[in-house]
Parts: sequence; C-alpha cells; structure tokens
Amino acid sequence: MISSFIASSPLFLAFGIPSGPDLIVLLIIVLVLFGAKRLPEIARSLGQSVHEFKKAKQEFEEAANAKPTSAIPPTGAPVATPTVASAASEEPKASQQS
Repeated sequence: MISSFIASSPLFLAFGIPSGPDLIVLLIIVLVLFGAKRLPEIARSLGQSVHEFKKAKQEFEEAANAKPTSAIPPTGAPVATPTVASAASEEPKASQQS
C-alpha cells in the first residue's frame, strides 16, 4: 500500500532514488558536514541501533508466538491461602513471663 503510494507520488517520479553521481554528491556533502573522524562513529552507532531494533523485534515476535501460561490454577486443584499470624496475640504472653 505505502510502496504504491510512494511510486505514484509526483515527488518520487521527479527525484527518484539517488544513484551514480547523485549518490557521490550526497556522500561528499555528508563528509563535509560531519567530518572524516565522525563518520565511523556515526556508522557504528547506526549499526548498533539496527542491531538493537532487530533484537527487540525478535524478542517481541517470540513473546507474541509463545504459548500463554495461565497463573490461574485448574478448577479442581486446592488453593493455598496465606495466613498471617497476629503479633498482638503473642505480646501479652511475652509480657506475662517477665
């Protein structure tokens, strides 16, 4: 859908995808703007960003395709309920012994 929109866009037909001399001119402009020392850093950070994006995409797909596990026990299984001992009931016993 989007690719057909881009291909039918008058802007796309006017400029097209840069190749040949256009690409060389763009690379020279980028070199002048950022400098020769910064280009490897930019390329490295761009590569790391792409790697992290692919990793996150893969983890998301694995989570989406994983079989969901239910935290609710089956209907016939007994359910253990936690009990809380009252600290107030133990205090009088301790004070009586003193």
